[in-house]
Amino acid sequence: MTLAIPHARSGAAAPVAVPPVTGAELTVPLVDGREVPYANLDHAASAPCLRAVRDAVDELLPWYASVHRGAGFASQVSTRIYERAREVVRSFVGARATDTVVFTRNTTDALNLLSRALPRGTSVVVFDTDHHAATLPWRGRLVHRISSVAALGEALRSCPTGPRLVVVTGASNVTGELWPVPAVVATAREHGARVVLDAAQLAPHRPVDVRALDVDYVVLSGHKLYAPFGAGALVGRADWLRAAAPYLAGGGASSLVTDELTVSWSTGVERHEAGTPNVVGAHAMAVACATISAWGWESVIAHERALLDRLRAGLAAVPGVRELSLFGADRVAVVSLAVEGHDPGLLAAALSAEHGIGVRDGAFCAHIATRRLLAAAGAPGGRAVRASLGLGTTAEHVDRFVTALRSLVTDGPAWDYALVDGRWTPTPDPRPLPALLTGGPLTPAAGA
Repeated sequence: MTLAIPHARSGAAAPVAVPPVTGAELTVPLVDGREVPYANLDHAASAPCLRAVRDAVDELLPWYASVHRGAGFASQVSTRIYERAREVVRSFVGARATDTVVFTRNTTDALNLLSRALPRGTSVVVFDTDHHAATLPWRGRLVHRISSVAALGEALRSCPTGPRLVVVTGASNVTGELWPVPAVVATAREHGARVVLDAAQLAPHRPVDVRALDVDYVVLSGHKLYAPFGAGALVGRADWLRAAAPYLAGGGASSLVTDELTVSWSTGVERHEAGTPNVVGAHAMAVACATISAWGWESVIAHERALLDRLRAGLAAVPGVRELSLFGADRVAVVSLAVEGHDPGLLAAALSAEHGIGVRDGAFCAHIATRRLLAAAGAPGGRAVRASLGLGTTAEHVDRFVTALRSLVTDGPAWDYALVDGRWTPTPDPRPLPALLTGGPLTPAAGA
């Protein structure tokens, strides 16, 4: 079945050049025996690796060594790479010269670190429609949950005397919509509160500027920023972090330990970076930041906006599709939807097995938001389908997704599926696994 896609016509604007990603030539098997180019529409979960990042990691690996205390030349090189990465990330988010840049595993880790560093008696205000990484780390604190920006002032007025922190997401991971961060910051300042910006979904798609936004902290993840090597960052004011107990106890966080295990803790960023840090991940994240900055945000935004317009126009012509929306704001390249009468998990499984398309189905670690938005769209339940675009997305991927979805909605899957451990699975599933799962050093020896 062929679907005429709006914007996919003769005379349409030429594709915008953007940084290339690793895996752009990846092909995947289908249940009917064919292989097709993989259409990765799951950038919001984890983005593919930029080629520049892959090349930079390959260049670093021969020099890889432990940092900060090694006299060896490779250790000194790795230390400089690691500390340079800190400054690149600082520049990427427009941080103040006095701000601390702490490398973490990801955004979730960064927000948990900040939660541990809050002064005693801090009140926290969270939007309950945010990702779980933004809503859950504060349990055990005095938390005010609100559902709208309009409720923020009253929530802050009801807080007891003492420090206050407002947690706000830059872009919804469910709908992609941009939150009104300036309005949140203005209200927070009226009540003497600090603000932490969860930029996990924002930073890959839009510039983040700590000083221009006047936020106190920003957190972000490398794996969403085209650097999937296990690093994230917490960037922000140093005072709370400097006064807090170390996030983890261990080497690096301690400057002196006596025979009686009396500890003098480090006072700099290493206070919260105990253990051997992820030098490769920090370097990868910094290279991704530098590559995107050098390429230019205009190209990134233009590329994604054209594809997002194409996607939404195509979806509008598919029967039964209901797009989820928080407040109708501008958005990054993320669309979540329900399809009347169709199980999201089955749609996602069929899109993969029959069309080589990767999307996400579920509640996207934002259960409250997803349930409310589905109910508002007249599609009660807890799960939706999400298509998220990025630098690795092409017009063909978007057109194939819309065409495939229309075919599934109107004609149903062409293959049989069964629920296995709660997930829809092709039955049978003849797709061969890649060699990395069927051979090499990880394959158990015969008789083992």
